[in-house]
Amino acid sequence: MVTFTTALVLLVLGYIVYGAFVERVFGTDLSRKTPCYTMADGVDYTPMPEWKVYLIQFLNIAGTGPVFGAILGILYGPAAYLWIVFGCIFGGAVHDYLSGMISLRKNGASLPEVVGDELGAGVRFVMRVLSLVLMVLVGTVFVTTPAGLLASMTEGWGAWGTSLFWSVVIFIYYILATLLPINALIGRIYPLFGLALLFMAVGVLVGIYTHDGWMPEITSAFENHHPDRKLNVFPMMFITIACGAISGFHATQSPMMARCMKNERMGRHVFYGAMITEGIVALVWAAAAIKFAGSYEGLVSLMASSGKSNPAIVVNAICRDWLGTTGAVLAILGVVAAPVTSGDTAFRCARLIASDFLHYRQNGILRRLVVSVPLFLIAAVLMNINFDILWRYFAWFNQTLSIFTLWAVTVWLARKGKAFYVTLFPALFMTAVCTTYILVAAEGFGLPYLPGCMAGVLMAAFLLGAFVRWYVRMKKVGPQAG
Repeated sequence: MVTFTTALVLLVLGYIVYGAFVERVFGTDLSRKTPCYTMADGVDYTPMPEWKVYLIQFLNIAGTGPVFGAILGILYGPAAYLWIVFGCIFGGAVHDYLSGMISLRKNGASLPEVVGDELGAGVRFVMRVLSLVLMVLVGTVFVTTPAGLLASMTEGWGAWGTSLFWSVVIFIYYILATLLPINALIGRIYPLFGLALLFMAVGVLVGIYTHDGWMPEITSAFENHHPDRKLNVFPMMFITIACGAISGFHATQSPMMARCMKNERMGRHVFYGAMITEGIVALVWAAAAIKFAGSYEGLVSLMASSGKSNPAIVVNAICRDWLGTTGAVLAILGVVAAPVTSGDTAFRCARLIASDFLHYRQNGILRRLVVSVPLFLIAAVLMNINFDILWRYFAWFNQTLSIFTLWAVTVWLARKGKAFYVTLFPALFMTAVCTTYILVAAEGFGLPYLPGCMAGVLMAAFLLGAFVRWYVRMKKVGPQAG
């Protein structure tokens, strides 16, 4: 309990202290007019109040990652607490804030355009492909996940209580959320989803302090407790707990809110703050899962009670036991709301990415249909693929995207003569993590562990060398203004 409470306090202090530092590094300018005014179109560029922009950003990036990922991640031991806290403060929140604010400075440009401006035309093309693939994968995955949860809640309703029925309902909602102006649907219903999600997190947090049970302490932080000893803490835990610490998907969502922010002062609350909030949610669920189960073995057994490892069982059991029937329904709705509110904006983001590189304006409904229909058709086909396979590819695309974003932001900061080390070190670490993962994971190349780790470190060292050479040449020219 001491470790958990300390971690919770550190996340809050991280927002207050390090968040303010990163804000100064970027250099907010309250006199700048933001894109919601300079490029207002009533569809995507629309001024919105700060609380609403923050809430939409938080729901956009949440998904099931900070819940399911944290539950799976705590199996590695208290090292999960360290990664959630320090990964969130120094990695994920910095990644989200700076990528969002750079997009704001570039008139709400989508992530591939932001990265391409800094890393070149070739990387821009790769990012366009990666981002579109990731968005469609996210949208597809986040149809099947909430549909399954809703089906379990409505079992016995006949045809209305099936995964197929709820998949169709959710998919129709995604189409509407993608095509309609952002204030017409997303801006109206997200506050309701947000209340359910916040109720869930607060209720479970109270349960952690009011219920008996065992929790791991930091004394054994680096001991691997995962039942499958082939899954090493490095790099597996850092990929498993993605959205609760750092996630490339987040930077794809930030431009949507950059197009709705009234001034740059909102950035720390909207981007850095939303990521810290997600870190708190991840921390709460990691602690709740292990305390409720009573041991690592107990948690594994609970997840496997349906015949396969399923963290949704843990969510359902904790909510029903700690929050009662009514509280459980609201809490489960919060868990359902998280993926739904990431899936709808994933498709919307895909539309914006495609329209940006096609230079195709989105002010008319027919224009939005031209871009969106192919995306929906691809997603409909992908829904027939096994969910586990989809999720593994989603995880790889997601974290790979964060590497491109961190290196692009590092270059942008260096060009401006700013403290680029705030993203350089996270970029190096995530490069090593993701390279090692794809080399040693079963769904990757399946190489032996030690050679895979060495290759990951060498890749990070190679990119560091390339950056240093570029930086030396750039310094001869001098930093850019603005």
